[in-house]
Amino acid sequence: MTTRRTFLIGGAGIVGMAALGAGWWVWDERADAAIGPVVHSDAEWRKILTPVQYASLRQSATEQAWTSPLLDEHRKGDFDCVGCSSAVFSSTTKFESGTGWPSFWAPIQGRVATRVDKTAFMIRTEVHCARCGGHLGHVFDDGPPPTHLRYCINGVALKFVPA
Repeated sequence: MTTRRTFLIGGAGIVGMAALGAGWWVWDERADAAIGPVVHSDAEWRKILTPVQYASLRQSATEQAWTSPLLDEHRKGDFDCVGCSSAVFSSTTKFESGTGWPSFWAPIQGRVATRVDKTAFMIRTEVHCARCGGHLGHVFDDGPPPTHLRYCINGVALKFVPA
């Protein structure tokens, strides 16, 4: 029998769990503390980034597929966040996904954060730079071994630094 009390308690639990799942960042806090947070005002971000970089990193926009010059980048080195220059992906984890965006099977440990993204009528996992919070792209579970993950990243959010 459902009483008003059990209904309210159950509903509060469901709402609480949904709030936790939707809003919590997941990352290694020790690694984040080691590299330090980067914080700027909106006006400062607009001065630091180009308009397309700002749209991607600060407003979670997605660049058009097949437009990034980083798709053809195959040299050894790191892919750094354009917002703070933190190395977020290594060339050793880059692969050709055929999706039109630079793809990686793993980030550099502790350098990205994730959260649930419920926009565009989908539930996805959004990837952010752990240092500046900039939106990098999304991660999916259809990648190659050993992780079987595909970090599908906006090329405008990255800069390549050769080894």
